[in-house]
Amino acid sequence: MKRLLIPLALAAIAVAAPAQQKREKTTFQTSGQWKPVTDIRADVVMVYGTDDRPGMTFRQRVQSWRDRGYTTHFMTGIAWGGYQDYFTGKWDGKWHLDEGQKTMRGDTIWHGHLIPYIVPTKNYLKYFKERQIKPVIDAGIDAIFLEEPEFWARSGYSESFKREWKDYYGFDWRPQHESAENTYLSNKLKYHLYYRALDEAFTYAKQYGREKGMDVRCYVPTHSLLNYSQWQIVSPEASLASMESCDGYIAQVWTGTSREPNYFNGKARERVFETAFLEYGCMESMTRPTGRKMFFLTDPIEDRAKDWQDYKRNYQATFTAQLLYPQIADYEVMPWPDRIYEGLYRVSANSKEKARIPRFYSTQMQVMINTLNNMPLSDNRVSGSQGVSVLMANSLMFQRSPQPVEGYDDPQLSNFYGEALPLLKRGIPVSVVHIENTGYADTWKNTKVLLMSYSNMKPLDAEYHKHIAQWVADGGQLIYSGRDDDPYQSVLEWWNQNGNEYKAPSEHLFELMGMPRNAAEGTYEYGKGKVYVLRHDPKEYVLEKGGDTKLMETVRQAYGKLDIKNSFYLERGCYTLAAVVDESEAGDSPLTLKGKFIDLFDPELPVLREKTVKPGEQAFLFDISRVKDKKQPQVLAAASRQYDEQRTANSYSFVAKSPAQTSNVMRILLPKKAKSVKVEGTKDCTWDWNSNDLNTLLLKFENNPDGVKVDITW
Repeated sequence: MKRLLIPLALAAIAVAAPAQQKREKTTFQTSGQWKPVTDIRADVVMVYGTDDRPGMTFRQRVQSWRDRGYTTHFMTGIAWGGYQDYFTGKWDGKWHLDEGQKTMRGDTIWHGHLIPYIVPTKNYLKYFKERQIKPVIDAGIDAIFLEEPEFWARSGYSESFKREWKDYYGFDWRPQHESAENTYLSNKLKYHLYYRALDEAFTYAKQYGREKGMDVRCYVPTHSLLNYSQWQIVSPEASLASMESCDGYIAQVWTGTSREPNYFNGKARERVFETAFLEYGCMESMTRPTGRKMFFLTDPIEDRAKDWQDYKRNYQATFTAQLLYPQIADYEVMPWPDRIYEGLYRVSANSKEKARIPRFYSTQMQVMINTLNNMPLSDNRVSGSQGVSVLMANSLMFQRSPQPVEGYDDPQLSNFYGEALPLLKRGIPVSVVHIENTGYADTWKNTKVLLMSYSNMKPLDAEYHKHIAQWVADGGQLIYSGRDDDPYQSVLEWWNQNGNEYKAPSEHLFELMGMPRNAAEGTYEYGKGKVYVLRHDPKEYVLEKGGDTKLMETVRQAYGKLDIKNSFYLERGCYTLAAVVDESEAGDSPLTLKGKFIDLFDPELPVLREKTVKPGEQAFLFDISRVKDKKQPQVLAAASRQYDEQRTANSYSFVAKSPAQTSNVMRILLPKKAKSVKVEGTKDCTWDWNSNDLNTLLLKFENNPDGVKVDITW
């Protein structure tokens, strides 16, 4: 390995690792240095990229955040990044732009100027470890996030990929567009290459960290398996949850992924809340059985240029969806705060005028992200019939291609949504089971009915079938949907190799359970459980209006009485979450909640006795009645984070910190009406007392990242 030479000026900067492990519940990513307008007060900042910027080195960027009290982690792309020193030959004297991912036409797929999506060759990994990972650990950073290990399904034509093909399969490369089998094998190799890349990079990071007396943790920020499959991108996904060198994930779910249209009841359209709920669900289920850490991400805006009202509406939908998983309580509160606070976007859908984030939205957003600093874990469950799951596999990505191959077509991933959306639209909080995790007992703990199909995915290991069969024998109810006639049924895989002669992988599963290999539609008993075979591909349930009738009849037969509704509800500590879906069999009635609520989606933080949630809307409320110690003065909700809290018998003080050029609003619980409210370090302070047996003070002032001292007496 080449020795990395660090300039003396760089080496002279003292960047020591934190003396002890600090709280790492909330985080965000930025490529910039600390600025007053982006000081959002999460626990951790993930400093992006090792490159030096004009007037500021990587270590200086890191130090600028540490000086403000942040724990510093590191993030960079594993499939792309500012690695021009590798691509242009400055590192080893050879050009490597030929290692970019290429389409059938020979075009490189670019992420930016001289930044191709990379085929992760062993030479590239050698560079990556030396130039990206080593200097980060040398800077005292003990948590590394390698994001978006992405291989495009439409790629697979570069010379470097052809070499990897020959090395992996032992025979010459085959053009993926020529057959379903070639498509499957090509995407399977892409999956393997980024699994290898992450394992090698993480293993090196941990080993080098140990040599320096550090415990380096390694995470993968990644889109959901659902989104990557729909966007036709291949990535290791669920397999990383069992990788020894991987400590966890960030679930990169936001408006941009969740607004991808899908089909239901014969109509294709955006269903942001429902899609986000399923995306977070498939991420949560990857790590639940393996105990890896999971951060959930939301983004107040998105990559595509929209307007502020659009961003606000869909942010609320994705934010609610993430909080409906009460066993996850770690969050990336936002990516790229510079573009959120300083970017220019349309003020409305019909306007060409662009402006920075409106004050009402920045206030609301800061209220929301500051709740995440206190969001508790909970054993409560989302309202609705529990125990209905849909099976997923990494191979969902293997059957994706830019054009139908041998007549196979799965529009907008309808073979997945065909099983999930009919349940979700009826108020059933459907969960996900990853076939890769079927060997873990915890995977099956809350599943009573499992919906599965091999129309859009295939099992990579025969062992999975043994686990599924055992679950059925123990009393599980399996609903298998599929015609099993797609061209991917006969790809070069274990069920037709080494003495196996199954025409479809389902034949192996059915045989294990004493069923005919090509079981006809009907019901079969196995042990204490049952198998329901429906000879329809799941896409048929959603591509046609009313197409899900037979599926729902079968779910009712397997499950028993279902709680059909159009809403979801969850209590999580003092927080209440609610969402009402449209297009529901249960109708379009709103959900009305009664209590003593602070509306956290309203930047004025009003106190409500009643909240009505209409179809297509969500609610995020703070229930004052669930506060345990109502005599203790405390901030219930705020567009800032509070520090240095002090309490006496008749006073309460604290320091509020939040980004500059934003407005703070706070709802504060007090034992008595305030006599005096003093706010130092800001102007235009206003306050209002709400007795009405709620005893809350509404306080407003301009934020300051250096802190605003608040003193209240009564």
